[in-house]
Amino acid sequence: MTSALARKNDVASSLVSGEFAFSDADFKAIAQLLYSMAGIALPDSKATLVYSRLAKRLRSLGLKTFGEYCDLVASPEGEDERLMMLAALTTNVTRFFREPHHFEHLQSQVIEPLAASVRAGRRLRIWSAGCSTGQEPYSIALTILKVIPEAHRLDVKILATDIDPNVIRTARAATYPQDLVDEIPPAMRGSWMERSDGGWTMSASVRGMVTANELNLMNDWPMRGSFDAIFCRNVVIYFDEATQARMWSRFAPRLSPGGRLYVGHSERAAYAGSKLETDGLTTYRAPGVLA
Repeated sequence: MTSALARKNDVASSLVSGEFAFSDADFKAIAQLLYSMAGIALPDSKATLVYSRLAKRLRSLGLKTFGEYCDLVASPEGEDERLMMLAALTTNVTRFFREPHHFEHLQSQVIEPLAASVRAGRRLRIWSAGCSTGQEPYSIALTILKVIPEAHRLDVKILATDIDPNVIRTARAATYPQDLVDEIPPAMRGSWMERSDGGWTMSASVRGMVTANELNLMNDWPMRGSFDAIFCRNVVIYFDEATQARMWSRFAPRLSPGGRLYVGHSERAAYAGSKLETDGLTTYRAPGVLA
């Protein structure tokens, strides 16, 4: 009788109607863990989204309650599941040449001015931070190859990083179904991609320009050297204001003089003491001149 009453009270106090009771304490525990892991802030309005995405994990694990799930991900034995939780709660919306004005700007303001010096031996480095399944870094590679077709034989490297190991595996494989490559011009596909089972794969030359690694932006960044351009688009939008400012302040010194930072359409790389100059609503330039 007491057990039945407790279950009834659990359901009544659940934030979301469904097969699992999901209390405010459960939501806060998950939100705090996600914030500590990745700097992502979950407002109360995201309770339904959290429930719908993690209910699948409870079913897969054979758990009965969100309380059990919270105990698991908070435990030393829950490391693998913490990564699964992170993957379930992060958004990986991407496509080739998303926000095409950024790639037009990259071509005209970064690649074309540097083309001669890159051909003469200058290094070219670009970072795709929050690369998801790889469409962004490969769009960058194709933009470079449009201007410098021999770039894959030169000192040209694109770093692609993401917190989710699952999307990094996809980025490394660089194989995409037909519907995802429609944004790539046919001539470009013909030059730099190969037909594969059910879709297209980036050629070895293009894949060789891109290094895809797992990286949590909240942790230390092991990279040395500076970048001529950094793409961090629609990533920090999920952080609170203090974390956003801290992140922009970490990107700025990683840019070469005159290097560009590309951010999402609803993001602004503003913080106290910023030396980045607005190059457009979502494009910023480090002081100095690319050379």
